[in-house]
Amino acid sequence: MQVQPYGGGPAQAFTLAHIKALPRTEFTTQLKCIEGWSVIVNWAGVRFADFLAKYPLASRSGQPLTDISKLPTDLAPYVSVVTPDEEYYVGLDMHSAIHPQTLLCYEMNGQPLSEGHGAPLRLVTPLKYGIKHLKRIGTISFADERPADYWAEQGYDWDSGH
Repeated sequence: MQVQPYGGGPAQAFTLAHIKALPRTEFTTQLKCIEGWSVIVNWAGVRFADFLAKYPLASRSGQPLTDISKLPTDLAPYVSVVTPDEEYYVGLDMHSAIHPQTLLCYEMNGQPLSEGHGAPLRLVTPLKYGIKHLKRIGTISFADERPADYWAEQGYDWDSGH
């Protein structure tokens, strides 16, 4: 996974080992499809907020996200997440990205993610419909303007909250 710091600078590369070295979070939620079906899933991974606390890439000053009740004043308002092949991409507002249930996820139902479910790392954000749960994270970047979103371009709501 590559992360482009807010405000520029060289992208930083992170391996699955970097992610797994951070505090593990596990929870069970209902994954809701925007087309009406749902399924109960147990997810495990790292909170996106915990990633930004360790790697302060989302503020221009490099201030870490140590307390979500006291956000850095120069925190990016938006996050863009793109697959390695750049065919799929989602945009999130920062408050959704740092929600305690938004994960950089590496396990599903007690098993490492399969390729079909986004191995090695996917985005999980239970406040949103499944179209925002991007499989196979390639690049994360931060933006001042609302980033492009594949499914919004297909006519779905950009926010896609439920």
